[in-house]
Parts: sequence; structure tokens; C-alpha cells
Amino acid sequence: MNRSFPRPMLLAAALLGASACTPVTPLDESKLPVLEEIASQIDQDRLMGTVTELVAEHKSEAPFDCTLLGPNTSVYPELCNLTHQKAGEYMQRRLEQLDLPVRREVVAKDLLTVSNVIAEYKGEKYPEEVILISAHFDVYYAAADDNSTGVAAVLELANVLSRYKFDRTLRFVGFDLEELGYVGSHRYVESLGSSKEVVLTVNFDSLGYYNDTPGSQNTSLGLPAPSEANFLAVIGNDNSLERVNEFMALNESFDTMRTFGVVASGLGNNPGNAPLLRSDHGPFWLRGHEAVFISDTAYFRNPGYHNEKDTMDLLNPPMFRKAVQLSAAAIAYWAGVQP
Repeated sequence: MNRSFPRPMLLAAALLGASACTPVTPLDESKLPVLEEIASQIDQDRLMGTVTELVAEHKSEAPFDCTLLGPNTSVYPELCNLTHQKAGEYMQRRLEQLDLPVRREVVAKDLLTVSNVIAEYKGEKYPEEVILISAHFDVYYAAADDNSTGVAAVLELANVLSRYKFDRTLRFVGFDLEELGYVGSHRYVESLGSSKEVVLTVNFDSLGYYNDTPGSQNTSLGLPAPSEANFLAVIGNDNSLERVNEFMALNESFDTMRTFGVVASGLGNNPGNAPLLRSDHGPFWLRGHEAVFISDTAYFRNPGYHNEKDTMDLLNPPMFRKAVQLSAAAIAYWAGVQP
């Protein structure tokens, strides 16, 4: 997760508790059995094994050449501790092992070259409609939560969801250089131009840190935010309000975990909503696309955020699995899983 702005109170955001959320369109309850089956296949050991391997890849790589970024490195020393190349290669290999067509989208511009990883699983009924599932693979200090957990979630979802048939196409994307200002996702959205093929983006950024201690959650995420850092945040804007409501309704049906929905007004780009834009869903929001951001809220709770303490021992594996299980059910629902 990128933090480029101060942390104002989110007076323009509405925080929705699960009990207060009713979907705009009622859920198709006939889908619930297959959604529950899909969620049950999310494997905790695979998730944690992937995070472990990603952390090792980052640790084995020389950091990014931060001299390209000029004087900012004196203010933000983490800029000189960013790694990304080996994690991108790892993500590509793992997706290829699933026999999915994989490509790299390389864009060189303004001294920075990004190499996004893109794989597709074609839909059966509406293949031209794409559900994009993303996470950034660049990290600071070989970070476990931000965002090796997000990448692990995308890879586990690709593994499980590719066993089923869907109406819509699933596109699994690893975005490069999110930490330097969402560079990979900005350039990807620019490449879409006026295309409306991406009907929904589901972006993961930091999914594994949870704490039941009162006061462990920074309540500036929204009002009235809980004080315990033991919930999953599901963040949308006005365009994606219905998707947030459906996610919350699915969680109510399955009773998976404590989950809160945060909805930014408009496109999400007014000053009060600035913290809600800080990941790769942001460029999609600003171009009018529907996008949902799923996160443990990162720096609002994790003491390891953007420093050497973002290590495996901070993660809560059972809660991490639940977050991915619920996300699997929601994505399968939105993609139109077939019986």
C-alpha cells in the first residue's frame, strides 16, 4: 500500500457495519452452495507457503536504484529498500504452472519501466466482460503483509477459481511499482483507453495482520471505526457501492469474519477520501471504473508498515485464509459461476 498523503479523518466516507448493509440487488441464493464450496478450497498452508517464498525472493534481490527518484530518498528512506523484479518473475511462473496464458506488459516512461504480469481465464458466456483481480508485487524491506499477502491471495484465487467455469473472464494481474505512485496500474488503465471490457476490479493490498487488542486500530480510517484491528475492510466508491453491499451480504450469509465496508463519495477523489485511494484500485476509480479494494488497512494497524518489522511473525494465518475465502466467494459470484 502506498502512502503519499497525510492522514486526515475521513469525514466524507461512510463506514458500514455488516448488520447495516443491505444489497441494492438481493443475492441469488441459489449460488450460495457452490460459492461455499469454492471458499472451502482456499488453503492456508498454500497461502502461507507462497508468502514465505515471496519474502525469500525479495530478500535475495538487490534493491531498486533509488537515485532515479532524486531528493525524495532523504525524506522516505524506504525508497532505497524496494524490490520487485524477482517477485514479478515468481508470479509469472506460478500462473504459467496453472496453464493460463500469461504475458508481461512492459511500459518505459519517465525514467521508470514497469512490467505488469497478466494472465487470463476466459469466461464462457460473456468473455468480453472482465473481472480483474490484482495485487502489487513490489515491496519495501521484503515485506510479508504489504504486499506478499496480496500476491499470495491472487495466486491462490487463480489456482482455485480456474477449476470452475464462469460467465465472465477472470484476469489475474500483478501490478509493478505501486509503492512509487501506482505506476503500473496507472499505465495499465491508460492502456485501456475508452474500453469498457474491465467491468470490475478487485484489488488486494495487505491482508494478513489482525489484532484483538482494543486500540490496535487507528480509527481515522472512518467513523465510527472499531478500535480492534480484527476486521477486514472492503472499500468502494459510489460507482462500486453495490459491490461492497454484495460482499457484506455474502459475509453475512457465510458468517466468515468481522467485515466492514467503507464507501468513498463520488469517484473517491475528494480530499477527505485521500487515504482510500492509496492502492492500485485508485486509477480505476478515477477513470470511472467499478473497483473494490480489500485490505487489513495496512498502516492504520500494522506496526511493520514500510519498515523492517513487516515480517512473517506478524501475520495471522487463519484470518488471512478467511479474508481470501470470502473474496473467492465474492469474485465467483460477480463472475457468474456456473453450476
